[in-house]
Amino acid sequence: MPGGEHELNEKQTRAKYTLEFKQEAVRQVKAGRAASAVATTLGMPKASLTNWVRADAKGQLEVRSEGKATTLTVTPEQAEIARLKAQVARLTMERDIAKKAAAYFAQDVLQGTPGFSG
Repeated sequence: MPGGEHELNEKQTRAKYTLEFKQEAVRQVKAGRAASAVATTLGMPKASLTNWVRADAKGQLEVRSEGKATTLTVTPEQAEIARLKAQVARLTMERDIAKKAAAYFAQDVLQGTPGFSG
């Protein structure tokens, strides 16, 4: 429909993701993380990620350029960057969980302290 939110105009372009990026995102989903959480962490649409997971299950995960399948050469540096980004995202999530747990247990300890009014 013309003027719809999802239409691309002259200034907008589709995001292009490397094969390594796609593989890392799919690996995180296969490791048990929710697709929505992975997509949010990586700053991408959940629909794209679920499409990649389905394609990977069929052995058809690849990068497309102008409608044609292409093979990309990923440098060791690009692979390392993707791995480190995923690691940072995982560690950030773990830190946030630990922070919430510490706050919960601190609140529990404070409630047993005389004079606490919370």
